[in-house]
Amino acid sequence: MTARRAGRHLHGGKVTYAVLILFTAGSLFPLLWTAVAASRNNTRLAQTPPPFWFGGNLFKNLGTAWTDANMGAALLNTTVVATTIAAGTVVFSTVAGFAFAKLRFRAKKLLLLLVIGTMMVPPQLSVVPLFMTVAELEWTDQLQAVILPTLVSAFGVFFMRQYLLQALPTELIEAARTDGANSWRVVWHVVFPAARPAMAVLGLLTFVQAWNDFFWPIIALTQNGNPTVQVALTGLGRGYIPDQSVIMAGALLGTLPLLVAFVLFGKQIVGGIMQGAVKG
Repeated sequence: MTARRAGRHLHGGKVTYAVLILFTAGSLFPLLWTAVAASRNNTRLAQTPPPFWFGGNLFKNLGTAWTDANMGAALLNTTVVATTIAAGTVVFSTVAGFAFAKLRFRAKKLLLLLVIGTMMVPPQLSVVPLFMTVAELEWTDQLQAVILPTLVSAFGVFFMRQYLLQALPTELIEAARTDGANSWRVVWHVVFPAARPAMAVLGLLTFVQAWNDFFWPIIALTQNGNPTVQVALTGLGRGYIPDQSVIMAGALLGTLPLLVAFVLFGKQIVGGIMQGAVKG
């Protein structure tokens, strides 16, 4: 009886589907409203009730936002920044997480507590010394000013450490060392394959966070120099009466690459999450 139940597919009832549809509609509504607002004009958006269906100005507003915000350069810069930060965070956090999870060294617990403690420090406190360092290095308005300070995150190190504690057997590391593998070969041939599901999740979270980051890029970069998407969008809100439809069109342009990434890599990401759940 147990084997039969284990082989069955679970089916949700009507209430389950109704709840899922409700939550899906609530999640998609902000994106839908952004597209609707981007297809209207400022006068229509100021009226009551607001529009709930598409107008005829979508491509016009998209073109205006693309030109006024220098969106082509902004999208390229943001892709470089987010991809580099995500790759660096995944690699460095995996190596550091492996060290905290499986290696023995002095002051290991103290260093881990210090890493976790940095997560409790508000990022606003480090802005002044960080900007002074960037200015001293003459990196102002250059992409490395945004990339280098965020190549490693305390959350990433802690996340990978917790995952590798369960997913990576110590016996597997000992077997690799018995075969003559040094520490870097162990990391490349043992740790990275075992940590692949968690690396995919961490990479996704870091990429989205870097893509949407506004606080530090608006300080380190300018709208006319090397802007990211979030910095470029600030140029659309200027003026005595900001054109909300153009602002929404710019926000839509900045969101579309993330949607494309989810569509292309959604199955791999979900598969990695499920694989990690089964291993855990």
